[in-house]
Amino acid sequence: MKPLAQMADDVLRTAHAREKTALSRDYAATWQAARAAGEVPEIGTATPPDQPARPDAPELLDPRDVPRRKPGSTAGRMAILHAVAHIELNAVDLHWDIIARFSDTPMPIGFFDDWVKAADEESKHFNLMDDCLEAMGSHYGALPAHAGMWRAAEDTAEDLMGRLAVVPMVLEARGLDVTPSMIATFQKAKDDPAAVQAVDALNVIYAEEVHHVAYGSKWFHFLCGRHDIEPKEAFHDLVQRYFHGALKPPFNEEKRAEAGLPPDFYWPLAG
Repeated sequence: MKPLAQMADDVLRTAHAREKTALSRDYAATWQAARAAGEVPEIGTATPPDQPARPDAPELLDPRDVPRRKPGSTAGRMAILHAVAHIELNAVDLHWDIIARFSDTPMPIGFFDDWVKAADEESKHFNLMDDCLEAMGSHYGALPAHAGMWRAAEDTAEDLMGRLAVVPMVLEARGLDVTPSMIATFQKAKDDPAAVQAVDALNVIYAEEVHHVAYGSKWFHFLCGRHDIEPKEAFHDLVQRYFHGALKPPFNEEKRAEAGLPPDFYWPLAG
């Protein structure tokens, strides 16, 4: 069994989307089987790439240049699924990157268990979205996508607390806010079998993303305790340092609370 950090590096260096998620799920299963057997496998260290390997398509555009489509149309629903697939593929890399990039930071084994599980689930989420696109006669890469997804990783490449604050506690928490409206959009197209498939897939994603936000909050608070830092003040400082722009309401306060994010963490940062 390879050290975990090397597994993470392998995933980051795999370009083809389905190959990346297949390798991710295979490595996650290997790790989880060892842990279930009572083993504590080697974490090791890695020097991950600054940018993960990416397929030739989709074309990556500035967020302002990504075409807008009406969500009520078939093309609009396809664009939503493509955007979510792109987010999920980036999340696969983000979760393996936190393992590879910060493998030299002493952390409890549960930290690695959580991010392996998150990476595995994000891999499943990408596959679900790509399956939905294929059911609509499309595929991941058929439309242009947002080029800014990796910026949070670059900005926090040397700051584990910053990474936890910005990726799971801001970006993934945003997913909790917007996914219910996406589900409602597809529910309105109930005569379209592909839309029904998408509702089921988005409900899986919605339920499991709460865990990923919770992992971020848990380990952020753990590090605050280790360094004797007040969590709310540290969170506000790090988000203002690394996140570009204000947080956007409305917030899904119920799901955020379920994930360990109280309102006084995010409302003061809203704009």
